[in-house]
Amino acid sequence: MPHILNLSDKIVLGNKNTVEGHRKRLRDKFLQSGLAGFHDYEIVELLLTLGTPRKDCKQIAKETIKEFGGLREVLDASIEELQKINGIGPSNAFGIKLFQAISERYSKETLRSKVSMSSAQAIAEYLQKFIGREKKEHFVMLSLDSRYNLIKISNISLGSVNASVVHPREVFKEAIQASASQIIIAHNHPSGDPEASPEDVALTRRLAETARVIGIELLDHIIVTTDGFQSLKDKDLI
Repeated sequence: MPHILNLSDKIVLGNKNTVEGHRKRLRDKFLQSGLAGFHDYEIVELLLTLGTPRKDCKQIAKETIKEFGGLREVLDASIEELQKINGIGPSNAFGIKLFQAISERYSKETLRSKVSMSSAQAIAEYLQKFIGREKKEHFVMLSLDSRYNLIKISNISLGSVNASVVHPREVFKEAIQASASQIIIAHNHPSGDPEASPEDVALTRRLAETARVIGIELLDHIIVTTDGFQSLKDKDLI
């Protein structure tokens, strides 16, 4: 005997069709023109749909943007912070953080192939993408060949940057393994102030002396923040 839909069945089916139709329109819009013309909440909504097969995510996305302030802040939020939003579960939060990580990796690799290693400002702008927004101090080294081409970036230490943490042996071990002719060292200041501390200057001079002894030139020490930088070479501190 055929099943006859009652009123509640029809409402559920109608809502399902509405949600699926809305998702299809969003996805078609993206496939046609990328993210051009998308509101921040629509981008978050698209991400949420990947981990939520059938539920309407539009209102959750709007609440998420309202809570954090914008798309960038949503992507920067931790998994724990994201899951405080009603409707965002572990799969949704994982999807958002995965999207952020992929975006950052792509951005770094793209910039790496274009950045001029002879310009302190260009290097700083690249490093801002790499470590500028980190909440802890990251000390990195850029190994260059004789033509200023970037060979590799090495993570040397995480935490406070001083002579007791950053040892010349670790820095130049990486440089020698990369067959570097010259290096640039850099770290971030989570405080937002790029001004070099006395410890930063002392460490730089210690590394510069070691570099001269082993025949690798230390070109610069660049300190970056989210939107600022200082070149110790430009300040005549090397």
